[in-house]
Amino acid sequence: MIVLDIEASGVNAEKHSIVSIGAIDIENPNNQFYDECKVWDGAHIDPEALEVNGFTEEEITDPSKKTEAEITKAFIAWATAIEGDRTLAGQNVSFDRDFIKHAAERGGLDYPFAVRSIDTHTLAHMHMVQNGITPPYANHRSALNLDAVLNYCGIPDEPEPHNALTGAMSHAEVIARLLYDKKLLPEFEQFDIPWKTK
Repeated sequence: MIVLDIEASGVNAEKHSIVSIGAIDIENPNNQFYDECKVWDGAHIDPEALEVNGFTEEEITDPSKKTEAEITKAFIAWATAIEGDRTLAGQNVSFDRDFIKHAAERGGLDYPFAVRSIDTHTLAHMHMVQNGITPPYANHRSALNLDAVLNYCGIPDEPEPHNALTGAMSHAEVIARLLYDKKLLPEFEQFDIPWKTK
């Protein structure tokens, strides 16, 4: 399973650009990927997205940085070298998957990933229901964002600004806790798994 997180210049994979990719091979968590790039020529830049990921417009338009196609190619090479399960996983991972797919198309690259993915939101929702806990709702829909899932798993909120590698690490840790009742990464070792301490 490949735990994926990307940061982008906005939320629309067709008109915005990847600015960083973070990923972890959950079967071998020391096998990690992280890289940053400039936006592709003509990509839209949403100032609100930059507030979330902490990049400046100068950083994501820096001509000395790698291109979106270059880091996407490097990520695909890293991912396809994994011998085991390459199913993509993460919080709302369809967002990240779609950005990789569109970046691959823009870069003329073969896209090797399946449509099916594993979403930490769904895992957390199911875990809560199975344990008699009503998942949080707001405005008549699920309020299980990444911070809520982290907190449910005994971990503080994701640090801000968001970073693709720390995001991937957060996703990987909650997947290990929700699916296997075990801790995964040393960065989270100090935080107990709540349902195992009762």
